[in-house]
This record gives sequence, C-alpha cells and structure tokens, in this order.
Amino acid sequence: MDFNVKKLASDAGVFFSRAMQFTEEKLGQAEKTELDAHFENLLARADSTKNWTEKILRQTEVLLQPNPSARVEEFLYEKLDRKVPSRVTNGELLAQYMTEAANDFGPGTPYGKTLIKVGETQRRLGAAERDFIHSASINFLTPLRNFLEGDWRTISKERRILQNRRLDLDACKARLKKAKAAEAKAACEGDLWSDEVEKAEHELRLTQTEFDRQAEVTRLLLEGISSTHVNHLRCLHEFVESQTNYYAQCYQYMLDLQKQLGSSKGEIFSGTFVGNAESTSPPPAAASPPAVAATTLPAVPTIPVVPTIVGVPNTVAESVLNPNEVKPPASGTRKARVLYDYEAADSTELALLADEMITVYSLPGMDPDWLIGERGNQKGKVPVTYLELLS
Repeated sequence: MDFNVKKLASDAGVFFSRAMQFTEEKLGQAEKTELDAHFENLLARADSTKNWTEKILRQTEVLLQPNPSARVEEFLYEKLDRKVPSRVTNGELLAQYMTEAANDFGPGTPYGKTLIKVGETQRRLGAAERDFIHSASINFLTPLRNFLEGDWRTISKERRILQNRRLDLDACKARLKKAKAAEAKAACEGDLWSDEVEKAEHELRLTQTEFDRQAEVTRLLLEGISSTHVNHLRCLHEFVESQTNYYAQCYQYMLDLQKQLGSSKGEIFSGTFVGNAESTSPPPAAASPPAVAATTLPAVPTIPVVPTIVGVPNTVAESVLNPNEVKPPASGTRKARVLYDYEAADSTELALLADEMITVYSLPGMDPDWLIGERGNQKGKVPVTYLELLS
C-alpha cells in the first residue's frame, strides 16, 4: 500500500490549523468572511427542509408500521439490498382466528355465522391496509429517503468544501495582513518584505477564486431545494389520495358488514326467545316448594322483578308472552338508553330506536337476555344487548 508520510503530515497540519482558526473565530479572535444574507437564508432553508423531512419520514414509518421490531427488520433488509418478506397484517391474522373459531364452534350456529362474516370483513380490511402501506411506501417514503440519502448528502459535501475554502481564504487574508504590517515596520528591508506581500496577494487571489467558485456551486444546490419542495408536494398529494381511498374502502366494508349483521340480529334474538319460551313454563305441580322457589328466582337481580308467592300459580310468568297485560313491579323500574335500532319480530316485542330512553324491568322466569320495555303507552320485550342500563 502506498503510504505517503509527507502527505499525511501535511494534511494533519492543515486540519489542526483549520481547527485552531475555527476556534479563534468562535471566540472572536480572528476575522471571518461572512456570506451574504441571501446565501444564509438558503442555508437556513436547506437545514429546515432536512430536519422536517427526517421527522416526517420517521413518523410516517411509525404510522404505517407501529411495531418497532418490524421496522428494524425492514431497515436491515433494505440495507442488505434484500427483498422484505411478506408479513400478515393484524386484520388478516384476526380474520384467520375468527374463521378457525367459527369452524370450531360450528359454522351453522348464529355465533359461528357472525364470526365468519366479521372475519371476512377483517380480511378485506387487512388487504386494504396492505395496499395502502405499499402505495405510501413507494409514492411518499421513497422520495423522502432519496432526498436525504442523495441530494442532501451532496449538499452537505459541497458545504463542507465551501467551509474549508472560506477558512483558507481567511488564513490568506491574515497572512497578507501580517506581511503588510511587517513591511511597514522594516522599511530598510523593503525588497524582502515586498516579495512576501506579493506572494501573499497572489495566494489570496487564487484562494478567493476557489472560494467564489465553490460558493456558486453550493448556491445552485441550495436553490434546488425549491424543486425538492415541489416534488415533495406532489408526493404528499399522492399520499393523501392513497389514504383517502384506504379509509373509504374501510368505511364501505364496515357499512356492508353492519347491514349483514343488522339483517341477522332480529332472527338471532327472535330464535333465542322462542327457544327459551318453553323453559319458562311453570314447574310441575309435584315439584316441592323449595324447587318452585328456586325456579322462580329473578334472573337479573339488578332489575326490579314481580314478587312470586311460593305455592301460588305464577300467572305473570305464564303471561310473559303478552307483555301488554303485565304491570310494572311495585319495587320500581329502571331507565335504559337504546344503543342500536331494533325491529320487533312480532307483536310481543317493542321496536327500538338508537339513543332513545325507555323504562325496563324483568319478570320471574324470563330469559335473562330479555326485559320488558315501556315507552309511553307501548310495551313489549326488548333484548338486553341493545340497552345501556342507567339507573
């Protein structure tokens, strides 16, 4: 290996002299060539563009991939110039679990059917998320990275060269100033110092030319930041368009799912009531009083119920299917807010509208998933899952 000791020593000397000169400038002990105001504004604008681009890039990466371990893995694959392996989104993973659960519980059951419907929607949401991440990475993240790893590195390199040229220029100015001061003091040796002054002036002219040339190169690169802003603006519009399409898809998928679930809610809860109506019939006459008392205890203790007298036929329980003939219990009622719209399956049920307030109470022997609801002169059975009990 060619190892030039003289060149190494020379470079080290230049480095230390520049470091000393830079320190003296910071302390106000040396003159510094100032750049014009327009150039300083270009430098400040470039620094601001770089800083904000880094922040926007990092936060967008967090938005698209919240998992820090996954981000590190993608970074390593990118640096190794290898293709990032396909990763299942959270929505797709949830869809897989829901489908497997439905098959385990029985795809023909109400719960299994609903799991399949929701799982399919989650799969579609996961696919939409994957497409959005891919589009945002190509149209938004990649241009930002290209600026930081390409244009900005070039600008930083040329700025360092300009800084060195300025230090050289200031050093030449200092040498010329010293030579002229020495020439003035040693008038008798004017010829010798005249040569030193001419040499310092020649070096100053060369250094000034190099500085001006480098300043012009750096200025052109800094003025190119305006084109960078235009390019990033276009990419930002594409990012917003991709995000808008993604959320519009998600909204439409959820609307479709809500319609599917809404059409099946009445059937599910109606079937639940019919299946439990037979179990609410009075116990056999041969049953002992303790057994009768046990079967007629309130199903929902927090809801006022009609008291039952042991040994007396439970006429109220027998008339559960006719809510209009039932009277509220003496112990009081409760208020409830309706969470969702509900369409009555038959005349024994009460239709509900979301956010309306109704009065509810329970009856002995009722299915715990149902209550008696009253709204003005209207009365009927209502599903508990559609209500928020308030008092």
